[in-house]
Amino acid sequence: MKLNFLFSNKYKTPGWFILFIGLILFCLTFFIGEEPSFFDVKVFTMSANGFGDTDRYFEFISNNVYNEITAIFIIVGGLLTTFSKEKNEDEYIAKIRLSSLSWAVLVNYIVLLFAIIFIYDFSFFTIMILNMFTTIIFFIIRFNIQLYKLNKMDSDEK
Repeated sequence: MKLNFLFSNKYKTPGWFILFIGLILFCLTFFIGEEPSFFDVKVFTMSANGFGDTDRYFEFISNNVYNEITAIFIIVGGLLTTFSKEKNEDEYIAKIRLSSLSWAVLVNYIVLLFAIIFIYDFSFFTIMILNMFTTIIFFIIRFNIQLYKLNKMDSDEK
């Protein structure tokens, strides 16, 4: 029985676009440090607490949703890009996909181990937030490098 969890190839281009927008939004907030105030809205929370605040459960709170929108863009774009078929999906590309995923998970956890040993306090919290996205990003980088090498090798043989 062959199980295929890949989206159609037509989702790859929108995935790249959504991922690119998410990464731009992330870079803006990461390097500038400001979240636009028009993203301040009332949202429903299942659980929230702040510094010195009491815990709040199942209520509406005021929150700036810029970071949440950015994370959603990166995750949705990354998943669409990662799990969309190539135009000519074959067994060798499936092998490259699997090896790239294994490599991305390994590198992700090596980075995490390094952070656990050498980074502390709020900086570690920042690394943990970034770590949510690194597996997908590492996979996309590795997979596309491997595809580039495969295509270059094919074009050199012709």
